[in-house]
Amino acid sequence: METTLQNTEFLEQIFGIVEGPFHLLEPESFAHNLTEFENILQKHQVSGHVFYAKKANKAAIWLKVAALFNGFADVASIAEFAHALACGIKGTHIGVSGAAKSNDLLQLACQHNALVAIDALDELQRALETADVTQPLRILLRVLPPEFPDSRFGLNPADLQIALQKCVENSHLITMEGFSFHLDGYDVLPCAKLGFQLIEQCLEARKMGLAAHSISIGGGFACAYTTKEHWDNFQKNLNPAQFHGGKTFTKFYPYHQAPTGAVMLDAILQSKKGEQNFAQALNQADITLLMEPGRALLNGAGLSVFPVQGFKQNDAHGIITVAGLSMSLSEQWKASEFLPDPYLVQRGKEREQQPILACIGGSSCMEYDMLSWRKISFPARPRYGDLIIYPNTAGYQMDKNESTFHQLPLPPKVIVWLNENGLDWSMDQ
Repeated sequence: METTLQNTEFLEQIFGIVEGPFHLLEPESFAHNLTEFENILQKHQVSGHVFYAKKANKAAIWLKVAALFNGFADVASIAEFAHALACGIKGTHIGVSGAAKSNDLLQLACQHNALVAIDALDELQRALETADVTQPLRILLRVLPPEFPDSRFGLNPADLQIALQKCVENSHLITMEGFSFHLDGYDVLPCAKLGFQLIEQCLEARKMGLAAHSISIGGGFACAYTTKEHWDNFQKNLNPAQFHGGKTFTKFYPYHQAPTGAVMLDAILQSKKGEQNFAQALNQADITLLMEPGRALLNGAGLSVFPVQGFKQNDAHGIITVAGLSMSLSEQWKASEFLPDPYLVQRGKEREQQPILACIGGSSCMEYDMLSWRKISFPARPRYGDLIIYPNTAGYQMDKNESTFHQLPLPPKVIVWLNENGLDWSMDQ
């Protein structure tokens, strides 16, 4: 995306047609990230599949790229399921997660031979009633992580044993392919630890006559949006005075982490229990590893552009108002702040290059409609028609909380790629 950021003429070409805020999507970065995950599995000779977690971004292009790789997608609704099919993902390559799935979604999954993560005993019972003996429903049993006993997701140990027995008794209706979990956080060792435990669970389930040949370790693959030095300095010097109105926040996404993405998967597979690492344990037990990264596959694959609609000076800092809403930068709606620095593209006549601090608000009538409470340094005073560019927004930012408040249109998504003639683009459909 750096090439696009530096190409003002290209951005102005798109803005001239869109005439409002828009998002840029770069499928090559997504394909690269997906390939990196696949390469790690091959490196360790582990049988596995990477499911793109569709909830991270609604655009069709990610599904279409995944389909070109004969890839997989994780969905949580009928609309997401239908979208995945329409973009070329095979039914057998769709995983269905989420809480308390509807009967219609369970039936759809059964009809297309998708893999369903069962989260509760009542859901398992409804799945049994939905399944057809001519095509048993493929399921995983989602496990409640021991480290997060208050999580509302997953089967506790007692319910898990009941579920396993129901799977044995109803093997003509369902195929229990293994277990799944998702941890809240981005740490390697807890993921590997629970993974080792579920290998043992699979071996025990096989003794009961169940297939139990797969484990899904969910998502939570870390991303680094900035350098360690920059992130450490920010945390060390954090002060309400850095934010408009003295705004305070209790939690930020960890904008620098290590390891990240596919390297984190590599670290998980190399984690040891005794003399054996996780990859070796999977191979020895003949277990397929499943995962559901969203943010990590979208890392570096998108950015968001907001036209400047106005600027005013407020004491020692300015307030920029952009076309569009903070709902298109979703971190604000988690009572937090998206911290990667936005860029200013200066358009029109030349102006004095005098650095200025400014926060950024959306074009609604709400005081809390702020894209950035933080006072950000810009090289010059922004003015009407300039463009504010937020980098790396594809994962969970650009459309997670989007809204047509004030009847403003949603920012369109523009697919960008490089060909022999330079940059080209089209609208995501």
